[in-house]
Amino acid sequence: MLGILGLAITGAAVVIGYMNSRHFVRTRLRYVDAAQRRMAPIIAGVVAALVASPIVWFLPAVGTGAALLFGLAVGTGVAHGARDVRKGTAGLLEP
Repeated sequence: MLGILGLAITGAAVVIGYMNSRHFVRTRLRYVDAAQRRMAPIIAGVVAALVASPIVWFLPAVGTGAALLFGLAVGTGVAHGARDVRKGTAGLLEP
């Protein structure tokens, strides 16, 4: 039962991290040049994983993989949000 709960928490964190980071880059960082660079998704993903690591340490249902997946989701969301801004498309999320 604890494994299913951990999987649900990890899945929710991944989906929320991806969608929020993509929406944030598309709306708030639209005119920020640093958000359009190649290193921005990598930096955002590493920082998100580092911030999630202490939180994951306190929760018994999730492990280190959850923090890594959360960082990967945030980095992917930043990359897709920057791509949406460059192409001028709304993408998955409509404003």
